[in-house]
Amino acid sequence: MDQLLGINAHWGWLALGLLLAVGEMAIPGVFLIWLAGAAIVTGLVSWVVPIGPALQIVLFVGLALVSVFMGRNWLRANPIESADPKMNDRGARAVGETVLVTQVIEGGSGRVRLGDSEWLARGPDAEPGTRMRVAGHDGAVLLVEHLH
Repeated sequence: MDQLLGINAHWGWLALGLLLAVGEMAIPGVFLIWLAGAAIVTGLVSWVVPIGPALQIVLFVGLALVSVFMGRNWLRANPIESADPKMNDRGARAVGETVLVTQVIEGGSGRVRLGDSEWLARGPDAEPGTRMRVAGHDGAVLLVEHLH
């Protein structure tokens, strides 16, 4: 145990830092990276400055707390932008698309075909076979309008 937290403890801290960094890459969550940084800095400091195991643990805990809170504040000020914000929103992806009425839209409600699937639709009255444009969506219901 003395070797783990003693003279050669810097290798343990550096290995822990690398393990946490790999864990962040395997399961991204933007949390382990801050702990990895704290472990690596603790390893580097304990390599250069001969400090005991208790101080190494205190240094790691202090660095971990500071880095997590600083990282949280930085991420709050610089949010991660999605490359495709509509990726999991099929209704939003459909806006602007042309659809085919498959079940009469009567009283504001009917069904339309978009690609290989049918959707519930709300919009002006239309007969089956009419082509319409998706103007928006309300959950899983497409809001359609006549083509202009």
